Amino acid sequence: MTSKRNTVTMLWSALLSHLLILLFTCAYVQAECPAICSCSESLRTVDCSWRGLRNLPVGLEHNIQSLNMSHNRLSDLDHHLSSFTHLRILDISYNRLLHFPASLPRALWELDISGNRLHVLNKDDTAYQWNLRVLDLSVNKLERVVFINNTLPNLKSLNLSHNKFWTVPTNMPQNVETVDLSHNTLVQILPGSLNRLPKLSRLYLHANRFAAVHDGAFQHLQGLELIALGDNPWACEDAANISHLLLWTKRTSARVLGCPCHTWHTCGEAHLSRTGSWHSGTYTLSPYVFRINERSHPSIQAVTTQFWSETSLLNTKDDQTATGSAKESFKKDAMFTSRVPYSDTYTTTDGPVTTGHFTTSDIMSSTTRRTTTLRTRSVKRAKQNFGRNKSKGCSRSLSTSVYCLLLLTAMT
Repeated sequence: MTSKRNTVTMLWSALLSHLLILLFTCAYVQAECPAICSCSESLRTVDCSWRGLRNLPVGLEHNIQSLNMSHNRLSDLDHHLSSFTHLRILDISYNRLLHFPASLPRALWELDISGNRLHVLNKDDTAYQWNLRVLDLSVNKLERVVFINNTLPNLKSLNLSHNKFWTVPTNMPQNVETVDLSHNTLVQILPGSLNRLPKLSRLYLHANRFAAVHDGAFQHLQGLELIALGDNPWACEDAANISHLLLWTKRTSARVLGCPCHTWHTCGEAHLSRTGSWHSGTYTLSPYVFRINERSHPSIQAVTTQFWSETSLLNTKDDQTATGSAKESFKKDAMFTSRVPYSDTYTTTDGPVTTGHFTTSDIMSSTTRRTTTLRTRSVKRAKQNFGRNKSKGCSRSLSTSVYCLLLLTAMT
């Protein structure tokens, strides 16, 4: 009896194991990529961009890690993504969203919601995004964002450019390293707004409406390495309000781009470069780069996002002397794209700058080469046009001379 029971038990165990294998095999076979999207071999990276979608596509696997739904017609994603608990990268840029989607997965590392129609970011919208590292809210209609203290503890990059802010947001995440507030309508920095940001290393305030800032606005930014202040209507004639800012730009160890009331593009004391010539920083393009550390997270590839600015960060001499054709071709190249690195790249004789997660070395050569190519083409076109105009002028003067000579001959 005991041997029979053992035999029956072994048969049932074998049958159960085969049944489990069959179920796993069927589940793997049934896992498919939505017909309207494109997927990676593992089906964990899904691209559904530029499909004209109004809703999430049917058939998305719940274990996906990366989802690109950019450039569609999505208007409401509330509670639609909460079941995707493994989602790390979500791109829902350039849709028709009127508010921040509710119940987003709490495992997100990067969220791109730029190019939508958001007017406000409420305190509950990001209250549970403990793992979020990159948040892109640029190119919306935001006038107010509300962050709760001690929320978004892992956020490193916050992009709020191209919105409608008139004051710098308060209670920004304490561990943020890069904040982009360029291309807004900022007129003031309220006292204490930047006091609790010890890790902030890059702050972009260019292309706003600052006339002055209060005394000590930047004094608590001990980790600041770069700040952009160009393209603001600084009240240089008001010495009482602007003098403290000018004094700070001379004393700070941070690189200041776009000096208020100065012709130099880089504030502070000029220094000799390795080549022996005096150093002056200028912008070629205005990208801005953030990368997730691949060594810390080898399962997910490096994440990059891009924003090309439509206007030049600094009014450099090169921009003033550039021809219209070069500027026009630059505007055509300056399109909003995704998955391309963008960085605070500036060309110096000292070489590219690398700090932490941010690097300019890998795109320095390409951006400089592009700018040089554009200017070379513009010079060639200008010379060609000048040659054509000169030849036309010569031909016209020659025909006039011949006509006059014939007229004089007829009169005599």
